[in-house]
Amino acid sequence: MFQTSAKREQSAKREQGAKRQLSAERQLSAERQPSPTCRIAAAGVAQRALLKAALPRTVLAKTALTIALAAGLSAIARPADAVVGATGSGGPLADASVMVLGSRGSVCSAVVVAPDAVLTAAHCVTGADAFRVHFRERGEPVLIEPRTIAVHPGYVPNAIRTRQRSIDLALVRLPAPLPARFTTASLVASQRSPAAGTSLVLGGWGVAREGDGASSGTFRTASLVAVEPYGPSHILIWAADPAGRGKTAGAGVCRGDSGGPIALGSGGIVAISTWSKGPGKQECGLISQGVLVGPQRAFIDRTLAGWGRRASWVGE
Repeated sequence: MFQTSAKREQSAKREQGAKRQLSAERQLSAERQPSPTCRIAAAGVAQRALLKAALPRTVLAKTALTIALAAGLSAIARPADAVVGATGSGGPLADASVMVLGSRGSVCSAVVVAPDAVLTAAHCVTGADAFRVHFRERGEPVLIEPRTIAVHPGYVPNAIRTRQRSIDLALVRLPAPLPARFTTASLVASQRSPAAGTSLVLGGWGVAREGDGASSGTFRTASLVAVEPYGPSHILIWAADPAGRGKTAGAGVCRGDSGGPIALGSGGIVAISTWSKGPGKQECGLISQGVLVGPQRAFIDRTLAGWGRRASWVGE
């Protein structure tokens, strides 16, 4: 009996010690992590600071929905995304381009392909609760809710990280035609990427300097040349600054330019911007990438035909 009682006493002591250790570990864990209130408050401060910088450019505060969209513009989403190293602005490409804004903060560009339809990157119109086509009319901001969004069936989110093939394109139908000042872009029907060295013009509404969100909202263009880091392609096009040719930093698409036009010297749109790469940890300035529109003509024509519209094609 004495031996059994001793064993029981030892067992009770071990159990009490384990409980004290578990209690101490839980307390230490709680001290290491900020409270939910602290995390929410910190996020709110950062969001308000970013929103204050973004509002002068996007001017989004007219209705309840507009305010909701503005609150979502706390950061500009990256894949590609006004053009860093830009050398021009306005012109024919600007006349056929609008912006696309998302409720989670995405800012993109888009190309007018019919009076009431625009072509953009698929990642610009997915992954958020609401999107609006944006432009200015007589100096006043206009936000239009899409009537329909058609995403290319071959689009794969996060395809770059997962190394999958993806057709990053989408068409957006508006409830009414755009103002008469907008023109319809001509799309290039070629089924392969332009030869290396071909002159290109990129355009978009994104940042003029990487990291400077306040510089977005102005349409800018840059002259680049086609490069072939992986050889000719029937899906993608790569472009780089003529001086560096992808070896040193220069002009290129950046945040806010996704969905914007990549055009030949003739003005025909050969691709839609979707991605960019910079030197080191930078995101812009070395290589600009886009999806060729010619090989995706079936998707574009079929979708527009379903809406009673048709695109203008050149180089057939």
